[in-house]
Amino acid sequence: MSDETLLRIAAALERMSPPAAAEPSFTEAAAYVWQPDPDRLEPVAEVDRVDLVQLIGIDRARDTLLANTLQFARGHAANNALLWGSRGMGKSSLVKAVHAEAVRQGLPLVLVEIAREDLGSVGRLLAILGRAQDRRFVLFSDDLSFSHDDTQYKSLKAVLDGGISGRPANVILYATSNRRHLMPRDMIDNERSTAIHPGEAVEEKVSLSDRFGLWLGFHPCSQDEYLAMVRGYCDAYGLQIPQEQLRAEAIEWQATRGSRSGRVAWQFFTDLAGRSGVSV
Repeated sequence: MSDETLLRIAAALERMSPPAAAEPSFTEAAAYVWQPDPDRLEPVAEVDRVDLVQLIGIDRARDTLLANTLQFARGHAANNALLWGSRGMGKSSLVKAVHAEAVRQGLPLVLVEIAREDLGSVGRLLAILGRAQDRRFVLFSDDLSFSHDDTQYKSLKAVLDGGISGRPANVILYATSNRRHLMPRDMIDNERSTAIHPGEAVEEKVSLSDRFGLWLGFHPCSQDEYLAMVRGYCDAYGLQIPQEQLRAEAIEWQATRGSRSGRVAWQFFTDLAGRSGVSV
């Protein structure tokens, strides 16, 4: 085989292999989004988030996650966290808010978001983050769940367990999900009823959530908590409105939606602010 042929083969193999990710300095921004194929970390100039003090009705989860995040950002041991429960109750907002608080305190904490469908490339991402020893990273995966034929959970296990090489000490994982076990309950029951060894059929997937050191539950809010959220937004943005009028309109809004949550409270406030000429 000629040298020219060997060079052509080498060039073809190089084109087939994933391109090496550019090594960011992590000085452009405090948050990044992982984009594979080609591998890159895209800086986020301004993260869409609310202030920590505006997250009302989730005090225990807020205080627990904030303490865990700050101790990690200061270089101490901390747990991976799974934030699970009702939609719209501030799970992802809390992750972004505690990160903002750590940055406000001058701690070298960087938020890196990875989509569920990109978990297969997480090993390459961890290699990049592990080399940036002057930074600490919260790896964030939002709205995480798996179906019965989904194998992405194996990549997540590698992040939680570390594999042979171990998860870099400067990386921690925060994930949000509407499901406590990251998979539908009917799927768990179905696999248990049809398997030869029911206990083993779902153990691998169900035990995935057990690998998170922190479980923080988010539950539907009461009407009083919902109204407190609305009032908190009004106070934060300086919107003046009589209490009884605010209460009546807020209750009517949530009745038309058929639910109460932090998201519904924000949506009502956005409508109210727009009608009142207040910028948000």
